[in-house]
Amino acid sequence: QVQLVESGGGLVQAGGSLRLSCAASGSTSTINNIGWYRQVPGKQQREYVAVISSGGTTTYRDSVKGRFTISRDSARNMWFLQMNSLKLEDTAVYYCAVATRIREYWGQGTQVTVSS
Repeated sequence: QVQLVESGGGLVQAGGSLRLSCAASGSTSTINNIGWYRQVPGKQQREYVAVISSGGTTTYRDSVKGRFTISRDSARNMWFLQMNSLKLEDTAVYYCAVATRIREYWGQGTQVTVSS
C-alpha cells in the first residue's frame, strides 16, 4: 500500500505561481512512475498534467509546457509540481498519483484556483 498526501494548493492571481507537493508513505520502494493530474470544473475526467518516470524522464501536457515543472526528492519520497505563469484555465483540483507494478494510488487532491 502507498499513501499520498498533496499540499500547496490555494488561490492565486493569473500570472502567479504555486508549488504543489506530494508526500508518499508506505511501500514507496514499489513506486515506478509518478504523475500529476487535474480535474477541471465541469469535467468528469481527470486529465494528465505531468509525469516523471522511474528513470527521470518527464513529460507534460502541451498546455502546461514551459510553465510547469515536475520534480522529485527521492530521499524524502516527495514529488513536486512547480506551476508558473498560471492561467484561469489551470483552475482545478490537482491530484498526485503513482503507479506500482500492481496498481495505481491517488491522493485526495488539492484545489488550485486562479483568479483574474
